[in-house]
Amino acid sequence: MTSGQRQRRWTGVPLEDRQLKRRDELLAAGIALLGGEGRPTVTVRAVCRGAGLTERYFYESFADRDEFVRAVYAEVCQQAMAALMSATTPREAVERFVALMVDDPVRGRALLLAPEAEPALANCGSEWMPNFIELLQRKLTAVTDPAIQAMTATSLIGGLTALFVAYLNGRLPTTREQFIDYCVAMLMDRSGVAVRAGNHG
Repeated sequence: MTSGQRQRRWTGVPLEDRQLKRRDELLAAGIALLGGEGRPTVTVRAVCRGAGLTERYFYESFADRDEFVRAVYAEVCQQAMAALMSATTPREAVERFVALMVDDPVRGRALLLAPEAEPALANCGSEWMPNFIELLQRKLTAVTDPAIQAMTATSLIGGLTALFVAYLNGRLPTTREQFIDYCVAMLMDRSGVAVRAGNHG
């Protein structure tokens, strides 16, 4: 990127907002690398190349490469949480999650597959899991016993995670709509509301 291109890049962006914008661009490049096919290869040089920024700007926001990788993972988790929190029905929740994590498989692989291959994320998956369990537990309003609520939410998150991992890995011979219907039926059945897969009501 030439100096003229860099200057135009920040045209209209207030000085105090530029670091945040650079950080967002680095995170976007990190998601693309962390969620790439095969074993993720996230290096400072590759991230800066993907974002079109120099290493100087990388280190203005992140202490080192591992801190950056964890920040990328947290960003994907927060996006997933936001999509689920805004849903008002099980079908809407599944459809939003599929749109975010399956229709954009890079993001899905970063969330669900990268922790198995990236040492910097060794504990991040288990650290974030309670947040998703608590979110689902709050939505299980048909289940009144707190202990049953907790067990139901935990088992659902575990089962849905396994389903999404298998789907992202291409191990499920099913269509997108069949996959959504099954996940919705699973949620509805375990939350105390009987429903058959394929029923969109």
